[in-house]
Amino acid sequence: MNARDRDVSHAKHLAAVLTLFALLLAPAAAPAQGFAGLGQGGVGFAMPEPSPRFRFPEDHGAHPEFRIEWWYLTAVLRGEDGRDYGAQWTLFRSALAPEGPQVWMGHFGLTTPDAHLSGERLARGGVGQAGVEPAPFAAWIDDWQLAGPSLDRLALSARTDAAGYDLGLEATGPLVFHGDGGFSAKSASGQASLYYSQPFYEVSGTLHLPGGDVAVEGQGWLDREWSSQPLEGDQEGWDWFSLHLEGGAKLMAFRLRGGTPFTYASWIEPDGTLTPLYDAVILEPLEVAEVEGRDVPVRWRLALPERDLDVTVSAVNPDSWQATLFPYWEGPVTAEGTHAGRGFLEMTGYE
Repeated sequence: MNARDRDVSHAKHLAAVLTLFALLLAPAAAPAQGFAGLGQGGVGFAMPEPSPRFRFPEDHGAHPEFRIEWWYLTAVLRGEDGRDYGAQWTLFRSALAPEGPQVWMGHFGLTTPDAHLSGERLARGGVGQAGVEPAPFAAWIDDWQLAGPSLDRLALSARTDAAGYDLGLEATGPLVFHGDGGFSAKSASGQASLYYSQPFYEVSGTLHLPGGDVAVEGQGWLDREWSSQPLEGDQEGWDWFSLHLEGGAKLMAFRLRGGTPFTYASWIEPDGTLTPLYDAVILEPLEVAEVEGRDVPVRWRLALPERDLDVTVSAVNPDSWQATLFPYWEGPVTAEGTHAGRGFLEMTGYE
């Protein structure tokens, strides 16, 4: 195949992928359908059931009978230069219809105190361009890859034209299962996902920045979640926090906006013991910044009275905007107050 033929083939492939995503998102064009169509479209797909039974390593892989799934890694990092950084890598899988075509999307984020660099890859299923193998574990889209002998030891590598990272991850604690044993409710009406995490990674490696390479160390958090309709039709998006606290405890908390508000928190002890807390976390925006023409909260009060926790969560870089097909805010944060810590904040649906 000559260069012209390769270019034509690539263009046709990209057009096909974009068409698949357009079909996937068409129902989301109407108001109050939820971020990226997550509040509709579940008919005919498998649905999460209470008291799930997970099977490993199989469940580290894909679940095509469900409509939506992701492998989502964040890392809060400290450079040899003493500066704070954040890295994010996510692989999304979506199904157009029950037993229908699969589409894949990869997201890259790299945050410094004064810059946020994002990237995106799109792929259709069935051609080897993207996928997940549970054992040995490998999740990839093109040359972006999160892989290793198991989820306990992984290597992450991804680059854009502007930046990249090569990171190694070693788990020092167990998997944790959110909600009721991994059944994570998202509304009072019954919407839910299957959701577990590995929040105990120690991370080291290299960031490839426009100004040069920086060696980093820090902590990582991997989320695994799948569903077919995780939001109610009138829920607009979410504010999601993951915090690594001094002393070894971890905290995951979110609120869903629009319709009937819904909040949840997982308190995770240093040994991995998880306590689910419904309607117990207080999430109050304290400061709003204009980011890409949108008003986005970049400093929060997060309080969990049952754990005597009351902290102010602040963005390392308020301009951490993911300029992707479905744009959203995603970046590292610091926590100060009754507890100190670092973590990540994701905010979707701010249109």
